Amino acid sequence: MGKTLAEKILSAKSGVDAQAGDVVIAPMDLVFAHDVGGPLTIQQFRQSGLDRLAHPESTPFFLDHCVPAPRRELANDQKLVRAFASENGCPLYQVGDGICHQLVVEQWAKPGDVIVGGDSHTCTMGGLGAFATGMGSTDIAIAMGLGKNWLRVPESFLIRISGRFPAGVGAKDLILHVIGLLTAEGATYKALEFGGESLKTMTMSQRLTVANMAVEAGAKTGLFPSDEVTRSYLERLGRGKCFQPLGPDPDAVYERVVEIDAEKLVPVVARPHAVDQVVPVSEVEGTRIDQVFIGSCTNGRLEDLAEAAGILAGKSINPRTRLIVAPASRSVYLEAMAQGYLKTFMNAGAAIVNPGCAVCAGVHQGVLAEDEVCLSTSNRNFKGRMGNPDSRVYLASPATAAASAIRGTITSPPRFAAG
Repeated sequence: MGKTLAEKILSAKSGVDAQAGDVVIAPMDLVFAHDVGGPLTIQQFRQSGLDRLAHPESTPFFLDHCVPAPRRELANDQKLVRAFASENGCPLYQVGDGICHQLVVEQWAKPGDVIVGGDSHTCTMGGLGAFATGMGSTDIAIAMGLGKNWLRVPESFLIRISGRFPAGVGAKDLILHVIGLLTAEGATYKALEFGGESLKTMTMSQRLTVANMAVEAGAKTGLFPSDEVTRSYLERLGRGKCFQPLGPDPDAVYERVVEIDAEKLVPVVARPHAVDQVVPVSEVEGTRIDQVFIGSCTNGRLEDLAEAAGILAGKSINPRTRLIVAPASRSVYLEAMAQGYLKTFMNAGAAIVNPGCAVCAGVHQGVLAEDEVCLSTSNRNFKGRMGNPDSRVYLASPATAAASAIRGTITSPPRFAAG
């Protein structure tokens, strides 16, 4: 019987013939934490009885969620993380380097890896063909100390995509559509494996967006095969030697197959206060918005900024709406600067903040006031997610976000382009 991508990767890493439902012990290629979960992970490690990290060189820490620190409590947490990383010889990514998931994609992840991080959106790296998943602080602490951890091999759903995206529709619309179909709990502890003819035309940025939000359907991980798109991406990063082709067996057995015709997709949003409350933009078009956020580990990459800047070029945001832009990493920031995207945002009236989680974390750099509405390219719209339980958050693509910032209301990109 053939294997899915999840079964293949966990079989190779554990050294056993792993099938869905099995429990395996696998070595970790990368274990990481950030400034929010990192302090608790450090505490758990110190209480575990373990005296040293198994592989400190591949146990990076990231300061990305609340940077620069807006309060002394958070500053003290970041001081603790800095000290622990220094004491143990761990790589440390400082304020302004960017979001952990984007940096792991740029510098660490490779096809066939098993990666665990102290953040639920660790599944982002599945876009590169890595089995990547988030874990709690205790599990991360043990993985740091032992260099391995146990995993239950998940059953897999195949999301088979055909056709091309229409104008104004992109990867964010695709994954929101999928989450709307599956619901927020419809893929709990499953692997969402993406396949079909459309993958040939999906860029790595698009794949990462889709993999990033697999967890919003409850999935353990989201996985794309490693193919020529993967090779090209790694070569552009100077990491071509990390490439290996990786795909499911032709006779792999899936618990469920979901067919998606990309040509029938339309721009969508997720309404407050749940990611699976997905509706076409046309159903909420005209809704007044106070803030637009373009960024996050979901849509803060160069391709996302380029799409938004293309819509905003020569235009201004609505005077009653503020636009905040946060590039996902320092390299994205620098390239967006070189390409003129940041100038376009500034000329349109946007505020550009340092690389990091920014508005998405709900701690600073864009906390909402009572009764305010934000349209965000991030991945969660839970009640209070952006710092105020009396506000509302809609999730959308960079194209929808840019068009909406200009109008000051939720606006469909194709409708905006048509005037």
